[in-house]
Amino acid sequence: MAAHNAPNEIDPGPQNLPLAAENPDSEWAPSTDHGTVPPFKASFAVSHKRVENGGWTRQVTKRELPISKDLAGVEMKLTAGGVRELHWHVEAEWSIMLNGNARITAVDHDGKSFVADVSQGDLWLFPPGVPHSIQGLGPDGCPSR
Repeated sequence: MAAHNAPNEIDPGPQNLPLAAENPDSEWAPSTDHGTVPPFKASFAVSHKRVENGGWTRQVTKRELPISKDLAGVEMKLTAGGVRELHWHVEAEWSIMLNGNARITAVDHDGKSFVADVSQGDLWLFPPGVPHSIQGLGPDGCPSR
């Protein structure tokens, strides 16, 4: 990484040093970057966390990451029995189970329902506009990302 000690770099303004360390090209763009490519990563850690009695969830969609026009990501923790209510997105939604167990339910565009139990290491993808819900199962519910 180049030293940043030119007169216009001595006081770079407010910084989030841990986030800058994770994303050095966002803090100091490489010399080949002319600002024409929008950011293509977003941290769940800086997304709004929605907290309910059965757990919490936060998502990254086109709103947080404009380049992501077709895909949304979700991070959540549901208690055993906690439910992420039936909802849908304009974008597709993907997730990976980090540990625990959950039941996913979806209704496809033809009105057919799908129910499956998922556990650590499982992935799922809900296509755009497909209503779906997620329920944490015992004993510990489900964290996923």
